[in-house]
Amino acid sequence: MKLIASALLIGSAAAFAPAQTGKASTSLKAVDATKALGVQTPLGFYDPFRVFGDDPTAVDEEKFESARYIELKHGRVAMLAVVGYLVTYAGVRFPGAENVPSGFAALNEIGGMVWAQMIGTQFVMEMANGGLSLDGKDFTGTQEFAGDFRNGFIDFGWDKQSDAWKEKKRAVELNNGRAAMMGITGMMVHDYMGNIGDILPW
Repeated sequence: MKLIASALLIGSAAAFAPAQTGKASTSLKAVDATKALGVQTPLGFYDPFRVFGDDPTAVDEEKFESARYIELKHGRVAMLAVVGYLVTYAGVRFPGAENVPSGFAALNEIGGMVWAQMIGTQFVMEMANGGLSLDGKDFTGTQEFAGDFRNGFIDFGWDKQSDAWKEKKRAVELNNGRAAMMGITGMMVHDYMGNIGDILPW
């Protein structure tokens, strides 16, 4: 259990530090990371470990986009994890799973077929949304940005909006994802420590 908790904590912390990119590129395909989407108050550009090298104004575009997609993906998973944790902690269960506890205690109660279904679902979703690649492209190649998985047919009015509106919504998603990564990490730590009831008293 300690190994699982440690792995989850390290994995969630790694979401804030994309893979090492080495020296910054000075090629024509460079991006100024200090002015990229997601550089917002109160921290502004935050790279204490110099993941993007000594000159964050000339980062290789491909590596930066890959790091941004990984951050976006971690944020989306964390948002689902926070909602899932809160819902199950409140006692909501699927039929047939009424006796499964919430939090880490559920890991010992989940049957093999449920694990197989979860892993199979994750595999199918990964294949449908990028084919297990880290470039954030959809399977039709029509994405507007890394992580845009509309696949050429799901729109909900996105294409009718202005570029400023789109950028604001993407920034909101990044910030919500960052908050969710911290939130699920905090809930996992308190769950493991046994005092989750102090922060979720219902």
